[in-house]
Amino acid sequence: MKHVPDATADRTFTEEGTADRASVDSLLSELDEYAVEQALRIAESAPDAEVCYLTVGPDDARDALRKALAMGGDSALHVADDGIEGSDVFATSLVLARAIERHGFDLVLCGMASTDGGAAVVPALLAERLGVPAVTHVEELAVQGGAVTGRREGDTATVRISGDLPAVVSVTDRSGDARYPSFKGILAAKKKPLETLTLADLGIDAAEVGRAAARSAVDSATRRPPRTKGELVTDDGAGGIGLAAFLTAKKFA
Repeated sequence: MKHVPDATADRTFTEEGTADRASVDSLLSELDEYAVEQALRIAESAPDAEVCYLTVGPDDARDALRKALAMGGDSALHVADDGIEGSDVFATSLVLARAIERHGFDLVLCGMASTDGGAAVVPALLAERLGVPAVTHVEELAVQGGAVTGRREGDTATVRISGDLPAVVSVTDRSGDARYPSFKGILAAKKKPLETLTLADLGIDAAEVGRAAARSAVDSATRRPPRTKGELVTDDGAGGIGLAAFLTAKKFA
């Protein structure tokens, strides 16, 4: 899961070209909530299942883990290290993969993308690093008989993809509405185990991650211009003519 700047806020970049997270409120990425829901549904059908949440980020990223734990699940891992700041998707997948390997896994569930970066490639990179199948962008998910199967909707076809466990799966925002944390769940989340790890704990050299190791960078950023008042076409019986004239002017402007 990822702790991201609120998508409804006025987001911008720092002078270093990274997302300015200090000036806006952050929360658990909405797209990751769908992965939480699928993890909990699977665990409810498998009594011996354990659900562990993982995030990478600064201290306040723990809020995202507590939100997920309030929805359900058993424990959480938080990788927090100043050396990670400014990491790209390749470094992020490295950190995540090392933490997952350290904990052990049968199934890794991800949202289809983050609502800040939006690259949508971390699940595939994770599968490559872990050496397991990638079942990505699925809207329907089933785990049975040591395999995972998903349905993916494309522009021209619907396909079913599957892979043997262990595997990495990413689910879309059509996979099922996420549940709301109950008051009981919020109280219980405060007592659930939450372990903090560093790069040293994962055996990762600081030179492999961070802004200096990133394969892409933001050279410049310009704020979106403020919205201006639209042009009103009054319908006094000739509204259609006015609208056609307006659209024609826009087309050939």
